[in-house]
Amino acid sequence: QVQLVESGGGLVQAGGSLRLSCVVSGRTFSNYAMGWFRQAPGKEREFVAAINWNGGTTLYGDSVKGRFTLSRDNAKNTVYLQMNSLKPEGTAVYYCAAPRTSWAHTRAHEYDYWGQGTQVTVSS
Repeated sequence: QVQLVESGGGLVQAGGSLRLSCVVSGRTFSNYAMGWFRQAPGKEREFVAAINWNGGTTLYGDSVKGRFTLSRDNAKNTVYLQMNSLKPEGTAVYYCAAPRTSWAHTRAHEYDYWGQGTQVTVSS
């Protein structure tokens, strides 16, 4: 059974930073891509970032480019989302997700496994 567990969310002031982590169990982590999405109240789920199986390719949503960095440690079965220069519009539940493929995807329907989400609140 594949499980994804996020951590690192919290309350931060605008301009601040947070690092989210997602630990994966139940599969050979290094064979698969990973992704992050977020969903604010009343809004659709939004693509944030994705990384391929070996970290050689990363994709970012337009709203986070230049401020967020996604990385992975295959020895620890973990992906990290470093979020800098956070904005109030970044307030959302952030979800870690895993597809059945090794290459990165930007669309939510490409992902088969999801974590429970971690709340990020950015105050102005």
